Amino acid sequence: MDEVGESRAFGELVRAHRRRLGLTQEELATKAGLSVRSIVKIEGGRTAAPRLPTVRLLADVFGLTGADAEHFRRCAAGAADPPAAAVVRSGAPAQLPPDVSAFTGREEELAALDAAADQVTAATAVFVAVVTGPAGAGKTALAVRWAHRVRDRFPDGQVYLNLRGSDPAQPMAAADALVRLLAALGVTGEEVPVDVDDRAARFRTEIADRRVLLLLDNASSAGQVRPLLPGTASSAVLVTSRDALAGLVAVDGAHRVAVGLLPPGDAHALLRRLIGPRAAAAEDAVARIAEQCARLPLALRVAAELAVARADTGLDDLATELHDQRRRLDLLVVDDDPRASVRAVLSWSIRHLPPGAAEAFALLGLHPGPEFDAHAVAALTGGGVEPARAALELLARAHLVHRTGPGRFGMHDLLRAYAVELAPGGPRLDGLLDYYRATAAVAMNVAYPADAHHRPAVPPAAAPLPDLPDRDAARAWLERERAVLIAIVAGAAAAGRPEHTVDLSRILARHLGAEPADAVTVHGHALGAALAAGDPVGEAHSRNVLGVALLRLGRPTAVEVLERAVELFAAIGDPAGQARALNNLGFAANRQGRLADAVAAFEAALELFRQVGDRTGAARALNNLGLAEERQGRYDAAERHHLEALALYRALGDPLGEAGALTDLGIAEHRLGRLDDAAEHHRQALAMFLDGRDRVGEAWARNGLGEAARSLGDPAAALDHHTAALDAATLAGVRDQQARAHRGLSDAYESLRDPSNARVHHVLAAALYAELGMPEPA
Repeated sequence: MDEVGESRAFGELVRAHRRRLGLTQEELATKAGLSVRSIVKIEGGRTAAPRLPTVRLLADVFGLTGADAEHFRRCAAGAADPPAAAVVRSGAPAQLPPDVSAFTGREEELAALDAAADQVTAATAVFVAVVTGPAGAGKTALAVRWAHRVRDRFPDGQVYLNLRGSDPAQPMAAADALVRLLAALGVTGEEVPVDVDDRAARFRTEIADRRVLLLLDNASSAGQVRPLLPGTASSAVLVTSRDALAGLVAVDGAHRVAVGLLPPGDAHALLRRLIGPRAAAAEDAVARIAEQCARLPLALRVAAELAVARADTGLDDLATELHDQRRRLDLLVVDDDPRASVRAVLSWSIRHLPPGAAEAFALLGLHPGPEFDAHAVAALTGGGVEPARAALELLARAHLVHRTGPGRFGMHDLLRAYAVELAPGGPRLDGLLDYYRATAAVAMNVAYPADAHHRPAVPPAAAPLPDLPDRDAARAWLERERAVLIAIVAGAAAAGRPEHTVDLSRILARHLGAEPADAVTVHGHALGAALAAGDPVGEAHSRNVLGVALLRLGRPTAVEVLERAVELFAAIGDPAGQARALNNLGFAANRQGRLADAVAAFEAALELFRQVGDRTGAARALNNLGLAEERQGRYDAAERHHLEALALYRALGDPLGEAGALTDLGIAEHRLGRLDDAAEHHRQALAMFLDGRDRVGEAWARNGLGEAARSLGDPAAALDHHTAALDAATLAGVRDQQARAHRGLSDAYESLRDPSNARVHHVLAAALYAELGMPEPA
């Protein structure tokens, strides 16, 4: 073929592809970024050797990949004849959109579609696959990529139809969709039946003996899709939707492929491909941007475009800008294009929700926690739990929330940012805070009844509360909601609700005692709220519980915080509060080796507790007094105090208090030489601490068991006990018990004639004791 013939053949190929997509020369020029004159010259065979970039642009617009793209390039170079009969066959539409540039990841999802298609190759039912996922997750990109991969299996054509299920306009009616499908199959005008059922029947007739791939994009419901399904197995249907389309799966046998957030590695790779070399030198910034975009492909692509447009701005600076959640949605938009705006795409997901579900989504913007359940949603909406549960199910089907556990849901950051924009304020937030405060109070009174009188009385919540019939259920709720409660306290403080903040701090203090780092966070918010509100009562309570948490973490400021609490309680005339603060102050003095100060504080606290009739407080003061006596070598007196405390705890039905008295009693018995009694009491205490999930107490009891084992001549067992104690103390962040465990390990290794390891742990123990300002035990 001469040069003119080659250019004319390529021009005919371009014209055939353009007509296949239903484009004018002007539209093709716009999509390819070329001039209309260039398109006219190419199609007219007047461009002897089209430039390679031009050929690539045209191939992208035509959606050519793999062998098709290679053949297109070879034909442009005059090295191959155009497969005209294969490209445009009479009655064979080829409407797939272009494959997405820089498509990254999704290997598992593509493989799942391949596997599902292979399963039905010999089946008599039509193959239907549903690609479902949240807005911006790349469902259409995945579907188009797979459709191009398998297009050779469907020689009678590939039909694409956007059903507009989540677009600003109304979803396309099935009747209108059938008109489009019939037109693609060559049925137009007067041949199209009037009735929708007749249209569906005609569609099934037309497609019955053809091998066609239908890509139905952006479906709103199973009802919208069902009339569009072929009746024979020769064709296949690929559907994308933000809805899970459970009916299509259950009734029509569709295969569901869920598309979630990109894995971190794929999200980083996509940003690197789109941004270019700058990204390779800023891996930390790329990782931050990926997380700020919730690893959603749409948001990642918009952020990458923003980075490319700001070539003189560092990626670290962009990551810092995106960190501001209030500005993030403003930044993630390209040239006012609604389809390239994360906010606009998310808004389309909301528009077609039933009113109750849409309201629930907006109100979730008030929830500061990482998870929520139907009770929390009911507190926000002011309705019942069942309607709230139904709303959550609808939101989950629409991929506006995701499941985090049985009956529990979460929301990725971009959706949360959008919900925050929609959220109202005022009473709805108060209803949520009332619910968590009331439920936490009930849970704590069931789980820790002996301390109920130390907690504030709170007004009932308007929202229904979960059923917490026993200690196990109450503690399970407290553990399940731990991160949520911490966030609720922070949210209440930020929203200017000091009463809720301080109340929740006091209510949760006993449960948070086993996690002092969490306790410092919660009680720190409470103290700040009380100070801002000028509330001396709230300040006194907050300082008292904060001081204990700081003490457990070995922070030197604990003493100053507790001393101020004692002063405040005395000033407001609260002897019970003053007694608790004195007891905690004595514990701090005991740890620092100021034994006379410790005894004085414990005795003053014990007297006040007895005056106000607080037997729980008295038990704690007695137990702590025993520890101070033990440190001074008065082991008989220490034993008496621990036994008196133990009797009180048992009478009160306080198992964790009883466990504390048992392990402290074991320490005194050890000093008195009754090693078997000591070991037995430590074992009993350990079982109770484990049952109560108290890691702080667990560390105490395990260290006691290790010390007893070594004195009983079993250093190997001591090694095991102190190792387990160190693990528990490290998890709980209790540094004094970490130091005690290292000291015990040093002694155990010494007994095992391993001086090297003994020296390592001795140094670690000495360093910790020095940091804590505590004298090393003799």
